Amino acid sequence: MRPDTLLFHDDFRIAPYWWDAAPPETARAALPAAADVVIVGSGYCGLSAAAEAARAGRSVAVLDAGEIGAGGSTRSGGMVSSGQKLALTNAIRGVSPERLARLMTESLRSFDFLKRLVADEALDADLQLTGRFFGAYTPTHFERLCRQGDLLREKTGVTVHRVSRAGQRAVMGSDFYYGGIIVDDYGGLHTAKYHRALRDLARRRGAGLYSHAAATRIEGSAGHFVVHTARGAIAAQQVLVATNGYTGPLLPFLARRVLPVASYQIATEPLPAGLMAVLNPGRRMISDSKRNLFYTRPSPDGTRMLFGSRPAIREVDERAGARILHAKMVELWPALRDVRITHAWKGYVAMTGDRLAHIGVRDGVHFATGCNGNGVALMSYLGSRVARCLLGLERSFGAFGEGAFPISPGGMLKQVTVPVGAALYALDDRWDARARGALY
Repeated sequence: MRPDTLLFHDDFRIAPYWWDAAPPETARAALPAAADVVIVGSGYCGLSAAAEAARAGRSVAVLDAGEIGAGGSTRSGGMVSSGQKLALTNAIRGVSPERLARLMTESLRSFDFLKRLVADEALDADLQLTGRFFGAYTPTHFERLCRQGDLLREKTGVTVHRVSRAGQRAVMGSDFYYGGIIVDDYGGLHTAKYHRALRDLARRRGAGLYSHAAATRIEGSAGHFVVHTARGAIAAQQVLVATNGYTGPLLPFLARRVLPVASYQIATEPLPAGLMAVLNPGRRMISDSKRNLFYTRPSPDGTRMLFGSRPAIREVDERAGARILHAKMVELWPALRDVRITHAWKGYVAMTGDRLAHIGVRDGVHFATGCNGNGVALMSYLGSRVARCLLGLERSFGAFGEGAFPISPGGMLKQVTVPVGAALYALDDRWDARARGALY
């Protein structure tokens, strides 16, 4: 591993690359005494819900424990899909064919919802629909990806291409994988620009956004709630909790069902001229078939490589994580060995026991949660949908509101559960590495 003086850029900082263009903001205006709708959480879900409720003429207050835009939404990789994650993970196991069809349909709607929202409202989000390559870590994984690609094509109608190992270099300039599949209906956006555009939209429609206003307690019932915060109390007709990977003990029901898992990313300095065209000529999103997967993409301007994974079984600080991620990135692309890191950050992903998002209402409080690492389009869509439900404009929560919401293994004991799960993932990947002829 390279010395820190050579690995880290002189301008290195522990913050998302995205914040350079659109930083989080402080919004310390006095809280209103009352609002028709109080939304806890200012991520994509909360802001989408706020914009929907405000458009319907309701008074809306969005609360965040920290700065507006400092949470998980602007710490993600910014990859946008139309439901592929359902077919390419274990989320569909145990789901009836009928419900799977409904989940796929709504996932496709979430992709269309995002594209339409960005276009209709002229949101500055750097949305680019370039497709995604899923790399096979082993020959067996290649066969599995091909089967999953066939399922995707059948269930969603998306365009899927098989890529042999011999043809892989034309896709990503690397021999690391044993081929894979490309899904055309995929893309990426600038997470912080999109967030800024959403909060501007919510404000234009009349919603109020309030930072440093952590919700500490919710009392009452529908029509007569009181939300207590670090900056005072607000009376509310309806309450929506949209805290996802930053869910705490505010609602014990959610705390037992959402497991926050840290995901780490780095951004490189601008690459030498022409190198991106070799490493990722199609500017695609890229991930792989490992349990502890790599996910990587170009920055929207095409100058930097962004790379993410979980660096260790237990959480580490961002600088230590960056050292490990850089080594992993170089496994994929040896040509990046001497490229320095300018940014390192982590954010928390909301994992659920069944790997599905859930929306609904509990004791009169509405919720939408469980992005499972696939939240950009889905949580934007579910925020709008749950808002329409709490306003009485829709009667059904849809496919993501069906069925039981299982308790997540570990619940509030993430200090134990997450490392154990990460260790099991690592063991699986090490076993698979034997098929590659070398331990990972």
